[in-house]
Amino acid sequence: MGYHIFGIGNALVDKEFEVEDTFFEKAGIEKGVMTLIDEEKQQQLLALLMDEYGLKKRACGGSAANTIIGASYFGAKTFYTCNVANDESGDFYASDLQAAGVATNLGADREEGTTGKCLVMVTPDAERTMNTFLGITSELHEGHIHEDAIAASEYVYIEGYLVTGDTSRAAAIQVRELARKHNVKVAMTCSDPAMVQYFRDGILEILGEGVDLLFCNEQEAMLLTETASVEEAVEALKQKAANFAITCGSDGAVAWDGSTLHQIAPHAVTARDTNGAGDMFAGAFLYAITHGHDFAAAGRLASAASAQIVSQFGPRLEAEQHEPLKQHLNG
Repeated sequence: MGYHIFGIGNALVDKEFEVEDTFFEKAGIEKGVMTLIDEEKQQQLLALLMDEYGLKKRACGGSAANTIIGASYFGAKTFYTCNVANDESGDFYASDLQAAGVATNLGADREEGTTGKCLVMVTPDAERTMNTFLGITSELHEGHIHEDAIAASEYVYIEGYLVTGDTSRAAAIQVRELARKHNVKVAMTCSDPAMVQYFRDGILEILGEGVDLLFCNEQEAMLLTETASVEEAVEALKQKAANFAITCGSDGAVAWDGSTLHQIAPHAVTARDTNGAGDMFAGAFLYAITHGHDFAAAGRLASAASAQIVSQFGPRLEAEQHEPLKQHLNG
């Protein structure tokens, strides 16, 4: 069976909380970025959050997982490679992927350990701040990769967060190389400005001689290309990716299809939670271009879908919310 998209990324159980800005000062947390923490610190933070705010939502997450699940709900055939433990959180993760119709490497033979968790804290301005304990997902390695599934795919999709670990970065590079071997297109996301800021050399290593499609936001685009404006970044990115899409928040997005730069109009919504917006943008975009649509149509769908994500709580849409969004493919 063929796949439209083969994804590789971290497997994290997301726990979402609505918090006040003052909480960050009290807990000593940097707002608006993803910070890696150890298990003990996460347990302390989790206890504090549960005590003060209560859990809002739990879902199987990780940047690429959100993208793959979004694409799957739109109708793409997908495969996701990741690593969770044989604990309750791992069981939850595997069944959540299965429920979304995503094929996966996860079987009953999962290793002992602790499944990674991400505490997502959303403030009244809708910004998301994440504190992550990677757990066993940091041990994602080349042995988790199914070459047959890659060979049967139209695109592979690589998550930038994999840059933080030596084995996971090597696995990401292996996926890129196997895709090239089997003439499969390579898509990648930068994932988070902190990844480009602190691990730029690693991100460039994963990009290699360039990818077919790169997703980033404006801050990541400028950090990656060491430029001072989106316009400059657009020109510089042409050396690193054959095609790319840059999301620009409430200003919409731009997408380069190799010959034309498409301006993608935003959808005016009241932002409630920005968590998962970039992931959904990529999922909708990949669904569209693997189903015969051009970059203009893909951009319209991606813009509408990510706006819908932002206007509600949680990093993903419900299954039944995807089909009505497809009207945007027709302009």
